[in-house]
Amino acid sequence: GSGGMAVRGALRTLCLAALLGALGAAGTELTLELPDSAQRCFHQELESGTKFTLDYQVISGGHYDVDCYVEDPNGKTIYQETKKQYDSFSHHTELKGVYTFCFGNEFSTFSHKIVYFDFQVGDEPPILPNMNNRVTALTQLESACVTIHEMLKAVIDSQTHYRLREAQDRGRAEELNGRVSYWSLGETLILFAVSIGQVVLLKSFFTEKRPSSGGAGS
Repeated sequence: GSGGMAVRGALRTLCLAALLGALGAAGTELTLELPDSAQRCFHQELESGTKFTLDYQVISGGHYDVDCYVEDPNGKTIYQETKKQYDSFSHHTELKGVYTFCFGNEFSTFSHKIVYFDFQVGDEPPILPNMNNRVTALTQLESACVTIHEMLKAVIDSQTHYRLREAQDRGRAEELNGRVSYWSLGETLILFAVSIGQVVLLKSFFTEKRPSSGGAGS
């Protein structure tokens, strides 16, 4: 009846507000090409006491590994890993200034890498107004919105993970297909060369040798 429609309308309104609030979180997602023997750096100015999270994963290239490090405004290394396929790093800043994070491929001479990273700054804002300062329990509608929001976050994370895995597997399949194609082409050329050599060799067995005219009687 009208009561059920009003409840559903209120639920849609609260959930829409929750989603809009979730969109307010600052973050950057980027997929970049990292040439061989190269390094790419990114810079972000942050306030002190701010939380940031860096997630990255190599999608294609070589052994799917990359070097990564993060420096604070004083140039101090607060995170460093070498030849990692994927990783996640979280940190609460102690200094105000420009933080730098870099991806390096200097150890690779021939292979280009495709690297995905997600850089999130700050804590996620509450999905409902004054949610952190409330002294009363959440209503059933509010609890449903919180549950839906958490489920949507899990779905988004899973979709991102599976998209990256699909891209990585597709790159491996294309690389394997290229190797198989080149190997098949090489085998075909070798087969033709061996066949022609056998024909020439057999033909030489059945070819009569004519005596030389220089040894004729005088």
